[in-house]
Amino acid sequence: MEEKRCKELLIIIPAYNEEKNIGDTLEGLKAAGIFEWADILVMNDASKDRTEEIVRQHDCQVVTHVYNLGYGSGLQIGYKYAVRKGYAYVIQMDADGQHAVSNVKKIYDRLLAKDGEEEGPDIVLGSRFVKGSETYPISPVKKIAYSFFRLLIRMGTGRKIKDPTTGLQGLSRRAFSYYAGYTHFDDQYPDANMIMQMLLLGYQVEEMPALMFARHEGVSMHHGIKPFIYMFRMIYSIIAVWLRIRLFHYS
Repeated sequence: MEEKRCKELLIIIPAYNEEKNIGDTLEGLKAAGIFEWADILVMNDASKDRTEEIVRQHDCQVVTHVYNLGYGSGLQIGYKYAVRKGYAYVIQMDADGQHAVSNVKKIYDRLLAKDGEEEGPDIVLGSRFVKGSETYPISPVKKIAYSFFRLLIRMGTGRKIKDPTTGLQGLSRRAFSYYAGYTHFDDQYPDANMIMQMLLLGYQVEEMPALMFARHEGVSMHHGIKPFIYMFRMIYSIIAVWLRIRLFHYS
């Protein structure tokens, strides 16, 4: 049987125990007509609930890990899939319904846009905090963390990135092909550290306003003491990235 031809855009959705949300997320993409011009890949990270069963009821691909590998590993396997299948663009979004499906077309259009003779951006960040974004509630602890990550990125690259931890991103083939490489991507928490890396390596990174919602169902991967572990690990990783590229010239 002839293999189904891939579309130009692949949407990667990492999911872990998201049975209460993943169905609505996929239905939202379908209702918006996005299934017609984009392929959907759900990276099921060894969920213990009905996540895989629900995904298989929809017209999209699903990769299920035997063991829980972590958020970053799930994304990187998705990038490797996109490279192998020949996709030109990737948009990654969360399974929990926090990222409005209306963002997808806007990010895709920006990836396709050219400025004169220049190609479009390598990375488009869907931001909660740039002009034009809707108000998004965050805790005082997260405000402090985001401010510190912004400061580190600005000190290391000279760039102001308003939302350094956004999981809603669009990537060109050049960007996700690099991420697919060995040691090029954080296997657990790929956030501000990866933005620092890509800016230092000369990739074109842009932010655009995005509509996001607070999680209503399920448990975030940042709960309990995990936010504190995440913050210290991220600070270490951001500094390590800067040292690796600026001092040791490793790319």
